[in-house]
Amino acid sequence: MAGRLRRWIESVLHRRSVRRWARAGDQVKAVDLATLSRWRGQARGLRRRLDVVIHEADHRLALPVIGSNVVRKPIGSDWWWRPMLWRGPIAVPGLASVPGKTTICDGTTVFHDCRRSELTIRQIRNTREEDIAPFGFRMDVFRFDGSFLSLVLDLPEEAARGLKLRHLIRMDVLVQMEKPLEIFARLNIKHGPNVEQIVRELPLNQEEVMVEFDLAYSKINEKRVERLWVDLIFEGPEMNQVILRDLTFSRRPRAEL
Repeated sequence: MAGRLRRWIESVLHRRSVRRWARAGDQVKAVDLATLSRWRGQARGLRRRLDVVIHEADHRLALPVIGSNVVRKPIGSDWWWRPMLWRGPIAVPGLASVPGKTTICDGTTVFHDCRRSELTIRQIRNTREEDIAPFGFRMDVFRFDGSFLSLVLDLPEEAARGLKLRHLIRMDVLVQMEKPLEIFARLNIKHGPNVEQIVRELPLNQEEVMVEFDLAYSKINEKRVERLWVDLIFEGPEMNQVILRDLTFSRRPRAEL
């Protein structure tokens, strides 16, 4: 109630202010110089404040909306998803000297086996016009004396529900890097006591790339699928900066022949 009353009062005051400056605009050519000078000072002071509001509003309203799950999903998809790391702010947005097994946020973990970690990670706000994900993820790797670096993403229960051998699982990634780097994606499907693994290399000849995992070539037991997760494996990451601007998953059934 108090909020509606405040908005009503603000609306009334705004309309009065607009009418006042509209009258000033109509009279500006006829008023005396003292009045004109006073109006100019008031108008300049008002313009400075308005410019601050307009500048900040233009900046913030141009950014992707926090929490947005807008996804460029392929036609026929029966499931799609963007992990929280790219969708909303996380509790600890940045870490330095990241330990070998570090949970970044729920469902996302960094693994490496360096004796001395010189890895820095940070969630960043996407600001580019072409970005649809609210956030991105940046890794800065300096000296690297380990044998592997991976980012593990746990897929939600919906990804496993009703999963069939005729399904294709697709991963779309927007990636930037300082220098060329090999990145592999490994899909893991736990079905009963077994884990099926399918590995694909990301074709990093452009910024926006995708890989598909065709389950027809796997040996999963459709009736016993429990959960899925993906390992993003970075080969030779030393002295490099990698930014994942967006990362989404989708699932669709293969067309019947």
